[in-house]
Amino acid sequence: MPKGKSNLDNLKVLLGVSGGVAAYKAVDLASKLTGAGAKVKTVMTENACRLVGPKSFEAVTNSAVFTSLWETPGGHEIGHIALLDWADVVVVAPATANIIGKIANGICDDLLSTVLCACWAKPGLLAPAMNNHMWDNPAVQRNVKAVKETGFELIGPEEGRLACGTEGMGRMSEAEDIIRAIEKIASKIKKHEARNPKSETISND
Repeated sequence: MPKGKSNLDNLKVLLGVSGGVAAYKAVDLASKLTGAGAKVKTVMTENACRLVGPKSFEAVTNSAVFTSLWETPGGHEIGHIALLDWADVVVVAPATANIIGKIANGICDDLLSTVLCACWAKPGLLAPAMNNHMWDNPAVQRNVKAVKETGFELIGPEEGRLACGTEGMGRMSEAEDIIRAIEKIASKIKKHEARNPKSETISND
């Protein structure tokens, strides 16, 4: 697809990476998003950093990676709010049972969960990835329902071979499928902006 005709062109994507084995797939997702013209900033949890290095994301996005509430690369703004204000859309891939539970219950104990707690009014997409037994857990399903009610969209999980070696529902969706879902969100954003070109200019009468 020609870069200039993509809904992703200049779209600001805040990519959250939580600590699932599928974290390595998020590097490919970040690379493809960047290649399609999106601007990508990455937020990683501590466990995600144990599975894939932040430098991998820096290399494919040409952008700093954020891993801590106590680090604010590029300035003195409140990190999670500055990241949220920058983003057009927030994507979490993989979204583990842990991070979904934190979103559902408003838990903020690291940078990613704090961003996600604050972004409920921002377009958001979660790509769940976990063991099939975890996905089927009634508590996880309650949390999934809660995050959907908050406004997050979900893509997947898919059925297939899991990291534990079994077959079942829990694989993270492929990068191409996640990108198509992001393009649909981007299209909605552009349509909204076309209808409301300057919301800040609303009359003060």
